[in-house]
Amino acid sequence: MKKISFLVGVALLSAASLSAQNAKSVLPKNWHLQDREKTEIYGISLSKAYEFADQKKLKSKQVVVAVIDSGIDTLHEDLKPILWTNPKEIPDNGIDDDKNGYIDDVHGWNFLGGKDGRNVKQDSYEAARVYNKLKAKYGTTIPDESSLKPEEKEEVKMYKKAQQKIVGDMDLLEIAFMKKILPGFLKGDSVLMKALGKAEYNCTDLEKYTDTDVDAKKTKMLLMQLCKANGSDDLTNEQVRDELEGKIRKADAANNAPKEYRKEIVQDDESDINDRFYGNNDIMASTPFHGTHCAGIIAAVRNNGKGIDGIVDNARIMMLRAVPDGDEHDKDIALAIRYAVDQGAQIISMSFGKDFSPEKKWVDEAVKYAEEKNVLLVHAAGNSAENLDSTDNYPSSTYKDGKIKASNYITVGASGDPQNGGITANFSNYGKNEVDVFAPGVQIYSTIPGGNKYGNASGTSMACPVVAGTAAFILSRYPALSAKQLKYIIETSAVKPGMEVKVPGTDEKSDLSELSRTGGLLNAYGAIKLASTLTGDNKLEKQTLPKPKMKGSKKG
Repeated sequence: MKKISFLVGVALLSAASLSAQNAKSVLPKNWHLQDREKTEIYGISLSKAYEFADQKKLKSKQVVVAVIDSGIDTLHEDLKPILWTNPKEIPDNGIDDDKNGYIDDVHGWNFLGGKDGRNVKQDSYEAARVYNKLKAKYGTTIPDESSLKPEEKEEVKMYKKAQQKIVGDMDLLEIAFMKKILPGFLKGDSVLMKALGKAEYNCTDLEKYTDTDVDAKKTKMLLMQLCKANGSDDLTNEQVRDELEGKIRKADAANNAPKEYRKEIVQDDESDINDRFYGNNDIMASTPFHGTHCAGIIAAVRNNGKGIDGIVDNARIMMLRAVPDGDEHDKDIALAIRYAVDQGAQIISMSFGKDFSPEKKWVDEAVKYAEEKNVLLVHAAGNSAENLDSTDNYPSSTYKDGKIKASNYITVGASGDPQNGGITANFSNYGKNEVDVFAPGVQIYSTIPGGNKYGNASGTSMACPVVAGTAAFILSRYPALSAKQLKYIIETSAVKPGMEVKVPGTDEKSDLSELSRTGGLLNAYGAIKLASTLTGDNKLEKQTLPKPKMKGSKKG
């Protein structure tokens, strides 16, 4: 979800889903909604889109958007009114009223929960899980592929990749520095939490802190350095703590199998996709920052005089908690997609990703199931400034056979503005074939946990819900459109920036068409205009889709 790079002597925030460009933005908090012609700000022209819809006297039909993420603040003033509510479930009666296999799933479901009420917070990285599992099978010496069966060749290929990721790419200097500063950071963090009276705090909270405790002063200094490098005061102690501990866990995986955090709490058979009725209904849990921020971008209550305006004015957010502090598990993602489809979601927003997908077939089957049921999937491209045409980022729109792409899938890169770092975010992944469109993802102001709190965050994690929210707005005005048509509309209406842009992570310049399929930036006004010409069926060719292979059951 985020990656923070710590260098000896100075702490710098790197390309990350919660990172930002290096300079503080001079743009308004809602810059991502602005119209370029009126303001010269590279937003999505949302006001013009609403004006067009009003002029056409288009009625609005409610859209259900599922957000697969870390959780959501269900009590937030700008989100509580727009939470999806399961109409067939009676809250808190301990009964599976709708007989879908999930008890009291009122606003969604938590696939990272236990029946005893406990929840998975942190987890290992998929690279570490894959590396240690295959090392146990094949040993430290990778076997000659010529003597292997086809399925074993595939495993060995993955093993080589995981070995390089875990052992070959390790920055020993960085890890040593992290291990050195973590104990002091935790001591100071404990003092600061008590002094400030809150478990999660940011640099704004620290500005007036003057305690003389040595550890607290060092922790404050580190966090302030990170905020300065990030150009934002919203980086929190929890984010830094999670990243420090996460990177150390990942490094330790070179010699030790990672702890099975999920297994201890969830207690399902993770090797069986049909063992799917696990988890609990706690969709807030203890890690709601990321999901709360994404949900607000999509549908925070508009025109209520509070906080922010979400993109779509008539939507309900279904939260599916499946993303821990660490890498998500394929089984949880596959079942979250299926749950969303079965419960009536029309759009699914997915702001997460990882380098490995050992059970990609399960996720592919779920994507195909959504494709069959006419559900649009929107996925963040990732934040490593890498070319996805040659680097893996899962889940992906291309099925495991490498030949067919899902027709209901949009992959989103993050854009900015010349005034806040450039048209392309310096952290965004890209790809002429694998990334479909770029959308605002730098210093996006949205809801954060706390009931009435708001703050900035950056990443393709934010660009993804900008696209999902725009798709929901279009669908609310033109409910007859298919998922395939929505994808066509979003991509075809994307606006060319009219200038060369930086290749993320470099100083090189390129046309945006070399970094994405459309070569364009999301534009809500252009999209709603195009949608007005595609009501009902259009001439796009229909695909014959394969049937999902997962077994059914009496419960669903």
